[in-house]
Formats: sequence, structure tokens, C-alpha cells
Amino acid sequence: MAEFDLVLRRARRYPHSDIVDIGVEGGRIAAIEPRLSASASTELDAEQKLVSPPFVESHVHLDSAMTAGDPRWNESGTLFEGIQIWGERKQSLSLEEVKNRAIETLKQQAQQGVLWVRTHADVSEPTLTALQALLEVRDAVSDWTTVQVVAFPQDGIYSHENNLELLEEALKLGADAIGGIPHYELTREDGVKSIETIFKLAEQFDRLIDVHCDEIDDEQSRFLEVMAACNIRSGMGARVTASHTTAMGSYNNAYTQKLMGFLQRAQLNFIANPLINITLQGRTDTYPKRRGITRVKELWQRGLNVSFGHDCICDPWYSLGTGNMLDVAWMGLHVCQMTGKADIEACYEMVTHNGAKTLNVEADYGLEVGKPASFVVLDSIDPFDTLRRRAIATIVVSQGNVLSTSEIITKKWI
Repeated sequence: MAEFDLVLRRARRYPHSDIVDIGVEGGRIAAIEPRLSASASTELDAEQKLVSPPFVESHVHLDSAMTAGDPRWNESGTLFEGIQIWGERKQSLSLEEVKNRAIETLKQQAQQGVLWVRTHADVSEPTLTALQALLEVRDAVSDWTTVQVVAFPQDGIYSHENNLELLEEALKLGADAIGGIPHYELTREDGVKSIETIFKLAEQFDRLIDVHCDEIDDEQSRFLEVMAACNIRSGMGARVTASHTTAMGSYNNAYTQKLMGFLQRAQLNFIANPLINITLQGRTDTYPKRRGITRVKELWQRGLNVSFGHDCICDPWYSLGTGNMLDVAWMGLHVCQMTGKADIEACYEMVTHNGAKTLNVEADYGLEVGKPASFVVLDSIDPFDTLRRRAIATIVVSQGNVLSTSEIITKKWI
């Protein structure tokens, strides 16, 4: 009788680089040893390739995924035209088509080793179709991908009469986190008020917070300081995330130095979305053009938790993308000028362990005995090799079940 359900042989374990066998029983890692003599119902050979915890998608919009060009293309390439196009598209959403597009995207990501996903759901339309669809998707895929749903008021909380009520209803329906977009409110005062409301609702409903904060090139957009102050006063700490914060790339250094001290006190998480930030921002500049991305390297050097997200996959804001988090990290290390050895390894962490910290799921994440048996084998030997070649996922295991395997096709050149 087999002692394990699954044994992965000869795996180069991240981050230790030792060659180990991993035994899986009951959906959890039961043993990690240099050589397991026990048998298993299923045995896979990693061939001394890198085995890593799964990739974490910290920030994506599954409700809009796979809608690029419908009803029209974003010809200006700007954030605001994207919002206008989505405003038209979301009027015709149906439960089934949102679910189908979202599940198609999640399958595509899972085949590439992405098994943790935080998605934002637009709750600015009266039927809450996007939210209800993604809540159903969250439950439908739970045996192979863990999804968190953020109630996101795309049009602002105070810009329309009923948006606050819709946001509260979304939380009652079971959204995992509460979002916001203060820089898109009608006035700065409304933006500040929206953040204060978000913190109150998060405490009332016991939810995580993830706000689209200062996603603009305007150096006067300074809602991050408001988030930091609210977080210091609330004591919510790592349950709070500021996404994008692209305006920080335009702040003067004197102000940023002061702000960094507040951010270290607040200890909130940051999510940058390199593919989207480098695409949408800086559109009004001639030359020199701003990179349009937050100060990832500086935040990381200050000891703050930074993770990366794809943000958009084939939608009105970004018509490209496959959901591959290695593409995201690869772009990130370039535009953030993180090309030192330690920098590159940090970028890999930003799509793995740092993402788990952002999602507040560290207890169920990692290659350790007792943790859920979710991992990916990559055609590489270390994070540098993985990112340099954007190595493919040869084996993906989720909760002890083999989701996919890929044969590496080699050809002898003469």
C-alpha cells in the first residue's frame, strides 16, 4: 500500500537549492527529505529543476479580463479612456459571461503556476453582476485556486448617489476585502472621506483593505499619506494594501523622504503593476517621459512589503497579457532598475512570498511540512535563471492534485 498520495522526486527546493523529495498526503506536504524511500500512488520526477511555492497574483480584474476591443479599442492608451470604455461594457454584463471569462483566465494562470489570486470586482453598477459572478467563481475554483474578491467602486464612492450603498451590499454578500479609488472622487475632500469610510467599513465587517491609491501622474495626488495615517490610527497593519501609488514616482524627494517614515510606521503593503503602470502612465508627458511606476526599489529597501500584480489581462486598459507572473516580474526588474542579483531575487519574491503576505495567507503558503501541497516546478535552477528565461512551468500541483504537466521539447542542432 502506498504511503503517500504523491511524491515529487529530485526537486531543487526554493530558496535553499537543496535536492529533495517531497511527499504529499491528504492534500498537504507530509515530508521533505533528501531521499524518501516510501512509495506513492503518483510519482513525478522534477529532474533537479526548481520547485517553488506557487505564484501569487496580487492584483487583477477578472471581471473585465478578455474583453479587449469590446465595445471598442482604447486608442489613447490612457487610464481614463479605459474607464470610459469599461463604463460602456459593464452595462451589458451577464453572470455567465463574466464567470466564463474569469474561469478561462484563472485556468490560463494556473497552468503557469499561479494558484493564489486577488481580483477586484467593480461594484459601481446597480445589479452588482460582476461581484456576484466573481463570488461564484471563487467558490467554483476553490479546489484548485484560491481567489480573494475585493469590492471595488470603480467610479468612486461619493461620485454617484448610490455607490456607498452598493459597496456596503457587496460586503454583506461576502466580498473578502474593500477597495476604493480616492483620486477619482470629485474632490480631494471626497477622496479623504472615501478612505476614512473604507477603514470604518473594514472594521465593521472585519475585512481586508486594498485601495487603488494615487494611480495618476499628478504629483499633488497624495492620498497615500491619508491611508498611512488611517492605518497608524486603526492598527490594522498588514491587513491594509495600497495598490499602484504611481504618483509617488512624481513626488519630490523631500516630501517622499518624510512620507517614507510614515509608511514605515504604518506597515501597510504595496502592490505595483509594472506592465500596466509603464503603459498607462506618462501619457501626457512629451520628453522626458516618466516611468509611471511607484518607488518599488526604495520601498523594498526600507523593509516594506511590496508585491507585483498583472492588473489587466486583455481588457480596455491593456489588450495584451497571458496572466504569467514571470512577465510581470521581468518587466518590474527593468522599469524599477532592479538588476542587481539581490534585486532580481527580490522581484521573484514579489510574485511569490511577498504576494502571500499581501493577501494575508502566509499560514497556508510555502514549501514546509504541514502546509498545503501547492507548488510549481519550473524549467530552471534558481530565480535568476527563471526570470532571465521566463521559464515555463513543467509541473503544477494544487492542494495535492496534479493540475498540469508539460514536456520540455528539446532539439539537437547540428
